[in-house]
Amino acid sequence: MSDTSIEPPVGASVWERDLFAHLTEHAQVEQDILEEYAAAARATDSRALAYLVNLLIEDEQRHHRLFAELARSLKSTSELSAEDPPVPWMDFQRADHATAVELTRRLLTREEDDARELKRLRKELRDVEHTTLWGLLVDLMQRDTDKHIAILRFADQHIKSPQG
Repeated sequence: MSDTSIEPPVGASVWERDLFAHLTEHAQVEQDILEEYAAAARATDSRALAYLVNLLIEDEQRHHRLFAELARSLKSTSELSAEDPPVPWMDFQRADHATAVELTRRLLTREEDDARELKRLRKELRDVEHTTLWGLLVDLMQRDTDKHIAILRFADQHIKSPQG
């Protein structure tokens, strides 16, 4: 698990100290939720509930890691550290423009194709939506695909226009 007990940044502005406190406090809340989910998954006799709770644990672990990376990046930046922060600065201009545009557009097309396929699959699962977890899992994959599309559109936009 990521360390969220790092010391506050030295010489930080009031805004940076407040943001750092918010990030580290939220990371602790995420840790508490993780522990509660893990206990729930162990305590239940329902394999279905344990399965779903374990999916939540995976997401919460990622959230916990992201909050810790945000806090460490803020600390690194506010202390003017020579080390690269865990969450990098937006340096899309460093990528070969044509290659990066082609890559993001190709991946975006694949994700959009995947979204259509998942929509079709979800319709096929209607008959078993009250007896299996399959429909829910496809719903979750659809949301992940929407997230992937948002990420790729963000990258594409900033590759094309690095200043916004």
